[in-house]
Amino acid sequence: MKKEGKILLISVILISIFGTLMIYSSSYVWAEYKFNDPFKYLKSQGIFLLLGYIIMYIVSKYPYQNYKKLSNIIFGICFAMLALVLIPGIGTVRNGSRSWFGLGGFGIQPSEFTKLGLIIFTSKYLSNNERSLKNIKKGVFPILGVLFLVFGLIMLEPDFGTGVVIVMTIIVLLFVSGVKMDFFIKIGVLGLIGIVGLIIIAPYRMKRIVSFLNPWSDPLGSGFQIIQSLYAIGPGGILGLGLGNSIQKHFYLPEPQTDFIFSIISEEFGFVGVLIVSTLFILIITSGFKIAMKCENKFGKYLAFGIAFGLAFQTLLNLMVVTGLIPVTGVTLPFLSYGGSSLLISLISMGVLLNISKQT
Repeated sequence: MKKEGKILLISVILISIFGTLMIYSSSYVWAEYKFNDPFKYLKSQGIFLLLGYIIMYIVSKYPYQNYKKLSNIIFGICFAMLALVLIPGIGTVRNGSRSWFGLGGFGIQPSEFTKLGLIIFTSKYLSNNERSLKNIKKGVFPILGVLFLVFGLIMLEPDFGTGVVIVMTIIVLLFVSGVKMDFFIKIGVLGLIGIVGLIIIAPYRMKRIVSFLNPWSDPLGSGFQIIQSLYAIGPGGILGLGLGNSIQKHFYLPEPQTDFIFSIISEEFGFVGVLIVSTLFILIITSGFKIAMKCENKFGKYLAFGIAFGLAFQTLLNLMVVTGLIPVTGVTLPFLSYGGSSLLISLISMGVLLNISKQT
């Protein structure tokens, strides 16, 4: 295994094990109250972690070039799942969003798998159509049409955060493929107009903007989550309060094992914990970019870059939310937040990167 692959694998194992430990630490109070079982979330995440490790190992052995042949089938399945989840009786509503398939006590989120499916599909398209990309109408509009069709389905759930991650990942892939700069200026302006429109038509998003600008305008409503998150981060200091000693997880910060788990990490492990987690993320992301740069196969290069950038953007988005730098978007922190679908697709993506690294 190459150097980048070794660093990637070790970092992924360390951060995912630490994430599972923190899921227990942040959730046992809620789990005991809701399910009378403090290990409820730990057991669920542990099953997905073991399954994810097995699939990551299998994927790391499977030649990534085959995904190019299977890209249409993979994307077709992801697209069908996105459509099916919107049908009442098939999709399950959680926290006001119809984003899951309920399977016993577990939930599968199609939008998470669509992240990788669309990256594979776009990587194939870009590697096969490099010359036609100079013509915006013939080369770029087809993939943009597919992208916004996917984004539209995700917004019907609605899941704005995941939609933004997918759109930004594909737009950046187009950028590195050599599409003219003036196109991105135009698409940026249209994107801003679209985001403003989406905020205006959904009152809860407008409340999030207001609470971001001044959380104390509604401290028990729209501003509650970010205020409690900052209350968790603030007292952490250098070494934190210690594992299991968080105060905010005691019914202050809502469901701290999900999107705001980084707040609990900051509270219990302080600056040292933040530094360790940040270092692991940096090692994973930079390894991904190095694998992409060293890959001579165009499809593999786009695929590795898309996975690395998607992970980097989602991580940055989550960290900016929990520290109050941007409004709440509902995006998980890869490898750390509770959620089987998020963990599975993150580990599968790492398996793909490991395979690209081996063949470079």
